[in-house]
Amino acid sequence: MQQPLVRKKNRPGSAGKNADERVGTNEAPPVENWRIFRRLIGHDNDVQDLGWSYDSSILVSVGLDSKVVVWSGHTFEKLKTISAHQSHVKGLTFDPANKYFATASDDRTVKIFRFTPPGPNSSAHDQTNNFMLEKTISAPFVASPLTTYFRRCSWSPDGNHIASANAVNGPVSSVAIINRGSWDGDIHLIGHEGPVEVCAFSPRLFSKHPIQSLPRGANGQLSSNLVTVIACAGQDKALSVWITSNPRPLLITQELAVKSISDLAWSPDGKNLFVTSLDGSITAVVFEEGELGHGVSMEENEKALAKFGGGRRGAGIVEGPEGLLLEDRSREGEIRGVEGRMGALMGDITGTTAPPTNGDVQPTRTNHSTSNGITSTRNDQMGIRDEQKQQDARDPHAEKLERLKQRVTITKDGKKRIAPLLVSSSATGESSLPRTQLMASMSNGAGATNDGPKTILDLSKPFDGLPKGGLAALLLGNKRKLAPIEGDDEGHVQKKIALASQNGATPILLNTPDGLIPANNKASDSGQIPTPEFIRPAVVNPSLITSQVRLAVPKVRAHVISGMSDKTDQGTQTQTSAEARVNGISISAIQTDAVLEARNPTGPSPTGRQEDHEPARLAVTRRGQPIWQDFLPKSVLLLTGSSEFWAAACEDGTLYTWTPAGRRMINAMVLESQPVIIESKDSWLLCITAVGMCYVWDVKNLSAPHPPVSLAPVLDIATHSLQAHTTKAPAVTSARLNSEGRIVVTLTNGDGYAYSPSMFAWQRLSEVWWAVGSQYWNTADSSVGNLSSSVKISERNQVTANVSAGVIPYLERQTTNETLVRGRAYFLQRLVKQLLPREGFEGFESSVSIAHLENRVAAAMMLGAREEFKMYLYMYAKRLGAEGLKSKVEELLGGLLGGIYEEPFADEESSTDRVLATEERNWKNPTSKLCGWPRKELLKGVVLILGKHRDLQRITVPYSKILKITENDTDHDHTMGT
Repeated sequence: MQQPLVRKKNRPGSAGKNADERVGTNEAPPVENWRIFRRLIGHDNDVQDLGWSYDSSILVSVGLDSKVVVWSGHTFEKLKTISAHQSHVKGLTFDPANKYFATASDDRTVKIFRFTPPGPNSSAHDQTNNFMLEKTISAPFVASPLTTYFRRCSWSPDGNHIASANAVNGPVSSVAIINRGSWDGDIHLIGHEGPVEVCAFSPRLFSKHPIQSLPRGANGQLSSNLVTVIACAGQDKALSVWITSNPRPLLITQELAVKSISDLAWSPDGKNLFVTSLDGSITAVVFEEGELGHGVSMEENEKALAKFGGGRRGAGIVEGPEGLLLEDRSREGEIRGVEGRMGALMGDITGTTAPPTNGDVQPTRTNHSTSNGITSTRNDQMGIRDEQKQQDARDPHAEKLERLKQRVTITKDGKKRIAPLLVSSSATGESSLPRTQLMASMSNGAGATNDGPKTILDLSKPFDGLPKGGLAALLLGNKRKLAPIEGDDEGHVQKKIALASQNGATPILLNTPDGLIPANNKASDSGQIPTPEFIRPAVVNPSLITSQVRLAVPKVRAHVISGMSDKTDQGTQTQTSAEARVNGISISAIQTDAVLEARNPTGPSPTGRQEDHEPARLAVTRRGQPIWQDFLPKSVLLLTGSSEFWAAACEDGTLYTWTPAGRRMINAMVLESQPVIIESKDSWLLCITAVGMCYVWDVKNLSAPHPPVSLAPVLDIATHSLQAHTTKAPAVTSARLNSEGRIVVTLTNGDGYAYSPSMFAWQRLSEVWWAVGSQYWNTADSSVGNLSSSVKISERNQVTANVSAGVIPYLERQTTNETLVRGRAYFLQRLVKQLLPREGFEGFESSVSIAHLENRVAAAMMLGAREEFKMYLYMYAKRLGAEGLKSKVEELLGGLLGGIYEEPFADEESSTDRVLATEERNWKNPTSKLCGWPRKELLKGVVLILGKHRDLQRITVPYSKILKITENDTDHDHTMGT
């Protein structure tokens, strides 16, 4: 059989009259009737084994086509096809802790796959990074025979071992026992003359003594060692039963069947064993009470699996009718999401409404029908809409199926023929299977959401002046020692400095990379030695001598050029609609091709003195035509510009700004050291100096959002400040601004930071820890792809972009790239894999994943990323509901409730937009909005997400009553987008 069949049991008497009546017999009608519920198409050859996960979230099938196919246990859609084996796959088993599943193949390997249970509305696109190969085990099967029909393996009920059939121990056939975590197979069960094809663990744990007499520990778990029971059979037609506490088999039954034994199955109580054979017989083996031991309750299984993070929550008890109504509304939202996504993949969405961008509702585009050149009236449009509604009420697949059936072909002799349609697998090109890449580009025209990643990023353009590998940084410790001086073996210099310090004098020392040395105030014997022009660095400022941070200073170049940073550049695309215009002029027309150039002097000094140079020339041109020109006394290091201003940084630490027309806006700003990075975004200007100080100014309003801040905390100064030598710090790969003037910095160690002006502290938004420990890293959630940046036209005809769109995904991509390049993630992943099987780390993955989502939510709120905040909040609510964390759920709902029913501040309307936006980014502030979203809308979405979990309904039902979710109103279509 090449297709797994899902059968569904009918109620007695529901199969129809013909099914119950048997002609020519007096036998009673069957009590149960089963019908085919779904035919799963995914294999190209016979299916050898299949199994359900312990929470029924997935169904996995394996076959002779070497494929492992994963199906959704909720919708029976194909989630993933794994082609990891090189030959027939003949066995499958699931981890009782619901973390892994194992497959056995004729390529003489057993492969362990790690998975996370998918949700009810998960699609194949969401499971791209799920079901990953954890380990390949080949040692016990190197010389295993290839003559077996099956390789049925089994996982022990306590989760510690995997029993794999058709192994060999030298020349003898055996069953390999594979240990969890280390995945080694040093233990073998030897007792069969022929290859073993099937082995099965009993689902119960057993004890040698009665349960009532067993002592219990402090946590209520049985203190004595519990044992497992395993049955093995194969081509020798013998059955053996083993107990883990006994090195020899409990029993061996010879010639149990005429042909090879094909499968084994235990009853749920572990007392009966059913044996099937290729001769068509089914044998039942019944064990008497105490023959295998004394069986313990399933609660002991759960306690044994708890150390691996297992533990399945019950369905819960409904508290009342409100809970049932809330559960129905919650599941309606999930079903609607599944239907919408599948409809988009199937091409069934025919609406032409453009998807909303960043929460802004775009005008609906209607197809105007014309008659004799005259556009139809509004009433005609309403009639067309009514007809469309009636058409949508029909079966959406009927028209498509009819179109496939009526495909007419013309033969060579000119006759017309209707091409036959194979219902199971049509070769018409309109497949029902998800095709992510192709369908994503095709679905845009049909109004469906594109799951592909957008290149939207609310940051200034990448600074092109940074060297390859980032801007080098150096940290100097506080406990500096004197550098070794030639000829001073007795330490006279050190004694002289100590004597001067005792008399109250302060010795002048130079802080060099090798250590401290006394300052030399004697001039050079040959006078001032000129530095060659081609390697002349910027002037070294005295503040570098006392600073603990050193950044590489750019060299003086003869020609420096810069364009406007507001234009569409690398990785920063702004998708604008056709209606995005200001005063009738399109946005693209507003952006000009202005370029700022600086030419530094290169020739000898006109006066003959080294300190006398020609001035640097600055010029702005637009499409080759000069706009304005200016001169500066010092050589220019860096340039930047936006639609609001131009800026230039000189080698003496001064910063100049001009208006687009060339008028100087501010007097020259003098900094403590040379600028090494300058960035511009709208009216914001960022300058980072050689001593690691970051300045941000609002050039338009002549103000600063916060005092200068140092990069030292970001560069790990806390761990190196007490050292006596210099330390190489992580290099700065990018330092950019968003539209709110927030500093965003990335480093070569993979970390991404942003500075919070309200808290005057750096915040780490992305790090390698999340990349190796979180299950949500690089998630292909549909709403991640839906992030886009809209260009809104305000009442004053000003173009305003969305705040911080895509900053968090950008930082996480940078983290991934840096860790892959430097190989740091490999060692961290090895560490995490070793931690997972250990006792005490049962909830490691869950805790890290939840912490990662909390980090995303806090980062989106701090940056003001409106769309990302809503998306990450809903993802966080889903995980809290799946884990059943009642305290966090209660705290989250209370924080979202906030000031929905409280009076706003008296001066709230008169406050500026920036102050109001800051107030909206706090859970405790009693404002009606949170991060730009109405609190009521966010709370309603979270309650609908959590409403299906019955163990949380005591918390969610009161909120649903407040929001009137369970009432029969027409406004329950607004559920959630994820």
